[in-house]
Parts: sequence; structure tokens; C-alpha cells
Amino acid sequence: MPIEPTAAAEPLLPEGRFDGREAFEGLVRAALSAAARQGWRELVLSDPDFADWPLGERASIEALQAWSASGRRFVLLAQRFDVVERIHARFVPWRRMWDHIIECRVVRAEGSNAVPSAIWTPEWCAHRTDPERSRGVSGFDPRARRELREAIDESWRAGRPAFPASTLGL
Repeated sequence: MPIEPTAAAEPLLPEGRFDGREAFEGLVRAALSAAARQGWRELVLSDPDFADWPLGERASIEALQAWSASGRRFVLLAQRFDVVERIHARFVPWRRMWDHIIECRVVRAEGSNAVPSAIWTPEWCAHRTDPERSRGVSGFDPRARRELREAIDESWRAGRPAFPASTLGL
């Protein structure tokens, strides 16, 4: 007699090379879901503009909402945030609500390498080494995570605060 699963299988975090936009979007969804399930204390998203990230999807916002408990830190690093505001309509209100755990910086530098396209956590990371074709590598390797974090931190230091939760006018 076969045993029926009691719950839907949870997506595992991918490890190794990925290729293509669909693979990358699936990787982002899996990472956000894992962040919620595993209670990662820090989540770092870095990309020139987040144009092809599934941040505005209902499932992404639900995962971020489930993840955003006390003691968490969410970091966004980009070359520009206008795309996020324009195409990720669900993400913007979520960002406003959780402003106290979110830090955003913009790096005003030329070239696509000024800001890595990556997800970094203390346990796992994904780095799109070719953002144009959505190709890269993901995994749990401590050395790869450390090197990626160093690249993100270098861009972070060159950046300035951006993407405020609200704008005050006179």
C-alpha cells in the first residue's frame, strides 16, 4: 500500500549552474520560500534594476510577509529603483510596511558590473554571472558566499540611501 504525502513537497534550494529566465525566476521563488520556512535572519538582494525578478508576484509577497519577523534584515542594492516602483506593484506597499527592517542603496556607477545580480543569505547564495541571459550559479559553498558578500559589500559602500518608504514634500 503506497504512502500518501501529508503535505506538498517544499521546493529545495538549487545548487549548481542555472540557465535562463525561467530557471532564475524559479530560483528566486524558491529562495524567498526557503527564507520564510527557515527563518533566515538576513536576506540580501542585489541587481542593477530587478526588472526580471518575480518580486511583484503574489507568492513572492506572501513569502516575504511570512519571513518578515522581528530580528530580520532585508537589504536591497541596485543601480536604479524606478523599475521596481513601476513593475512590482505588490512589492512597493510591502516595502513601505516593513521599512524598519529594510535598507536600500543605489550605486550610481556605469556598467552592468557595478552591482552584482545576486541573492545572498548566511547559508546559501545565487549569483547571476550573466544577467542578460540569466545564467549563473547557486549553492551553499562558504567560499562562494564569502566572495559574493565581499562584492556586494564593496558596491554597498559605494552607494547611497535610496528607494525611501515614503517621500516628504513641502
